[in-house]
Amino acid sequence: MTQKSVVIENATGLHARPASLFVQKANEFQSDIFIIKDGNKINVKSILGIMAAGISKGTEITIQADGPDEEAAVNALVELVENKFGEE
Repeated sequence: MTQKSVVIENATGLHARPASLFVQKANEFQSDIFIIKDGNKINVKSILGIMAAGISKGTEITIQADGPDEEAAVNALVELVENKFGEE
């Protein structure tokens, strides 16, 4: 299992377009991937789960993956967050 924590910095948080980009990127990997926020584990491959979590700007999340490409998956998703989903 691989995991890294990151802070959401884009203005809209993980809503609509950024959530869609997050799910699309996650689905490129075979590993099981989750966001951990406030002790809740959210399946990253489910846009409804991500949007229901209410992840806004300034929220710290942990991206966790378990599987054959877990390290690449975590790194790609952290990079997407750090690049503010291309919004700014």
